[in-house]
Amino acid sequence: REKLLALARFKSTTADGLTSLADYVERMKDGQEAIYYITGEDIEAVAKSPQLEGFRARGIEVLLLVDPVDEFWLPAVGAYGDTPFRSVTQGGADLDKIEADDDTTDDKGEKPAEADAEGMGELLALLKMTLGEEVKDVRPSDRLTDSAVCLVADEGDLDMNLQRLLKQHGQLDQTFPRILEINPGHELIRGLAEAAKEKGAADTLADAAHLLLDQARILEGEPLPDPPGHAKRMAAVMAKGFGS
Repeated sequence: REKLLALARFKSTTADGLTSLADYVERMKDGQEAIYYITGEDIEAVAKSPQLEGFRARGIEVLLLVDPVDEFWLPAVGAYGDTPFRSVTQGGADLDKIEADDDTTDDKGEKPAEADAEGMGELLALLKMTLGEEVKDVRPSDRLTDSAVCLVADEGDLDMNLQRLLKQHGQLDQTFPRILEINPGHELIRGLAEAAKEKGAADTLADAAHLLLDQARILEGEPLPDPPGHAKRMAAVMAKGFGS
């Protein structure tokens, strides 16, 4: 096993060409405790995943894996030496231990830590109530810097790409609900947080809640469960925006 791991080479978010695990470990940031990776079907698609934004902001290298067998050998191996493998689309990102680059800002030109949290608690509660069993939880994200939302699998649940792979081959009937993460520093989320403080917000923001979830699904390359419903909600929100 150790000899094979020493020979293995990977594409990553920062290395030119292919990199070894030994070289990856040498480049790990202060406070980084795991070898991070993301799996998918296409190298260009996984490289654009919103889940990578917070890692790029902190200069953390992430391995890009697009072979179906990667979903099975990585959990089986578990670690390279004393350093565990960890999917960036599963569980908490644990990025608070690693300092972000000094020039990292959100879409408003502010540091992520400076994002105004006013109304965020009300928005989180409203999203959880509206989406119900469609999501396992809704929580603020430390892995997003540019995108408004993303989906992640809970700790202990199947990694999202593995779940898709098993369903495609008829090996999985059960669907595990994902966690919807929202970016508190994003202009859209800030606006919704302000609106969530108003009376009757549960009704006025119901369409927005479902649209956020659909947006996260689209970013994952997943088909929408209710395309007509999505189109109807989008039309209603656009009509409000144009003063109709």
